[in-house]
Amino acid sequence: MSGSESSVTPLYLGIDGGGSGLRVMLADADLAVHGQAEGPAANPSLLGRARAAAIVHQTVREALGEHAPERVAAVAAGIAGAAASHSRPWLEDMLTAALPLALVVPSADYEIALAGAHGRRLGLLLLAGTGALAYGVNAGGEHALVGGWGYLVGDEGSGYWLGREGLRAVVRASDGRGPQTSLTESLLAALALAAPADLIPWLYREAPAAARTTEIAALAPRVLQAAEAGDIAALDIVDEAAVELACAAQTVRRRLRAPDLPLAFSGGLLTSPNPLSAALCQQLGLTDLPLPLYPPVVGAVLLAREADLTRQEPDR
Repeated sequence: MSGSESSVTPLYLGIDGGGSGLRVMLADADLAVHGQAEGPAANPSLLGRARAAAIVHQTVREALGEHAPERVAAVAAGIAGAAASHSRPWLEDMLTAALPLALVVPSADYEIALAGAHGRRLGLLLLAGTGALAYGVNAGGEHALVGGWGYLVGDEGSGYWLGREGLRAVVRASDGRGPQTSLTESLLAALALAAPADLIPWLYREAPAAARTTEIAALAPRVLQAAEAGDIAALDIVDEAAVELACAAQTVRRRLRAPDLPLAFSGGLLTSPNPLSAALCQQLGLTDLPLPLYPPVVGAVLLAREADLTRQEPDR
């Protein structure tokens, strides 16, 4: 490609601000990557909007590299804690500050994940990572979200939920209210705690409870390992998680009147073979994992590209 051709080729920026980190990709209409960068999580609900915006701006600059911000025709962003449904003005202002000439497409972390999973904004997404939810869009453009209420009142089947339920199994075993479990040794070792009683100061005194969400979610793989080894308490946790996630997916299909809406899994807990993904496939009658076509950051690029092409249609 010549320099003159490159100068007029529209570029699209996708921003994926999931619960565990920030990913930014710069690509053209054919999804050829022109730049990418990663940064720490940028959830404004946890960090505050000023700090979250600073992280996004820095990561965008790194992804742009030598490309001028003016080269970006459109930008789409899905950031945990800042869905367009409730944070559109902040998303628009924050992205315009970084890319003044770009068409801004405020989205949500689950919407860009769906677009990436199916290659377009159509289908059903079942996501379980740090948080958990089901989101779908039918052929008529109607959409439905089930879950996504956050760790205090929802997120059943998420990494945080699995970790929290694992800790509950530990304290129940300590009290004698539940069966003895290998989770006691495993989870306490992960947290560098000597005894179940040490959970009280760790959870409630040394830091605000909200600050422990990532650390508790990081316990999820140990719960899955215990389930794979046959631990009864861990197996019960995994079975309940699968029931909750399957219910979320089936509820989206019912609300959208689309029983055959194609399904894709997303998030670190569902996109690899493990006891949870296996139990969930059994709940939903699936023989194989319905893996996503692309990661969420590519979904954001696709939404940006779609918005830019739609904008150009009247001029064609």
